[in-house]
Amino acid sequence: MAKGKKKTTRKSRVALPPPPRRARVRMYRGFFGDCFLVSIPREHDATEAHLMIDCGILLGTPNAETRMTECVDDIARATGGKVDVLAVTHEHWDHVSGFLQATDAFEKIEFGAVWMSWAENPDDPQARKLDKARDQALTMLGLAEAQLGLAGAPEAEPLAAILSFFGAAGRTTREAMKTARGLAKEAGPCYLEPGATLNLADTGARVHVLGPPRDEKLLLRSQPSSTNPETFHFALDGVDPTDLAKCLNADDPDVPFVRRWRIPMPLARTMPFFRERLDAAGEEWRRIEMAWLEGATELALKLDANTNNSSLVLAIELANGEVLLFAGDAQVGNWLSWQDLTLPDGRKGPDLLARTVLYKVGHHGSHNATLREKGLMQMTDLRVAMIPVDQDTARRRRWTRIPLDSLVKELQTKTKGCVLRSDEDAPPETEGMVTQTPLYFDVLL
Repeated sequence: MAKGKKKTTRKSRVALPPPPRRARVRMYRGFFGDCFLVSIPREHDATEAHLMIDCGILLGTPNAETRMTECVDDIARATGGKVDVLAVTHEHWDHVSGFLQATDAFEKIEFGAVWMSWAENPDDPQARKLDKARDQALTMLGLAEAQLGLAGAPEAEPLAAILSFFGAAGRTTREAMKTARGLAKEAGPCYLEPGATLNLADTGARVHVLGPPRDEKLLLRSQPSSTNPETFHFALDGVDPTDLAKCLNADDPDVPFVRRWRIPMPLARTMPFFRERLDAAGEEWRRIEMAWLEGATELALKLDANTNNSSLVLAIELANGEVLLFAGDAQVGNWLSWQDLTLPDGRKGPDLLARTVLYKVGHHGSHNATLREKGLMQMTDLRVAMIPVDQDTARRRRWTRIPLDSLVKELQTKTKGCVLRSDEDAPPETEGMVTQTPLYFDVLL
């Protein structure tokens, strides 16, 4: 060694332990529907608490029962057959069908509790009123679909597509909800009110209930304002269902012919008089029988939106204050209600939005299920967005704005590219955070 030079020693690098994992969110993928599993480490042992949210697939999806069974079987394996809480957001087929389609797989899981919103409580007067109105609308729309189908009217197909959210072929969302209620065999279902806070099984996490609101004006408001839209796209409001009720009432005085004097279109077309005098080419404008049903699709859309807007919305606040937001399919009025919602500790809804790091995007990325200024813009710390969607399926149903391009672009900007769509591979920006398989995405936080 040269004189005057000090001997240097090389310091060995010590591998630092990875930071403790705070949560894992699993989104099942490859279909149009919602099924999630949130797993959070317990504080006093090496186990995890598990929260399952929804289990459904769009009606008409090929191999639906097999796909739902694969999801539930995976949940049974991942949880060791014990799920602390099952949360069911609302009564739509693409959120609840699995409770009927994967019954054998559900037998492998023990559920500690089932959470639903107050709007699903059969003993709640306001919920009963909403339920009665929905049943009446579904009855009328079923009749409308049958009449439009018999007449070969083009409106029959989109109407049937909307009604499929409530089930078909004798298997209904009502039956699925009943099955879900019975999964917590000892405790029974718990119906949650907006503003409630619940502790999650020795994890240090708290679950805040943001919606649905009790205010009927907000509960029934699904569409953005026409003058100052709150969302990423403007859409028209629905219609009053009383017009359709009149046209479906067999002997209503406003209908020109009572039932015994009406002839279904396919039968009429076999009659010589009709063919010669009333069904001439180019004279379709003279026919009036379908005019009485022209509001059916609008009513069906309104019914569909109102059911979405009754979604149970959960903000899962981890021990470090970060929030995982699961908005179900909540629409405009549900979102607006969070602004003035006061939690037991005195905080308001926007405080939870500001802490949101993961957002389960509402209603598959549709135009009226994520608010702009009073929603996404308040999520100043958002890191991951998860969209359960299958765009090819949506296009086949003529849902050309699901997911909405402008919303997806804004989510990509907010998260710096960390947007997970269930119909696409994970983007490079999620490397190290996301595990991908053909069945699910796992996000580690």
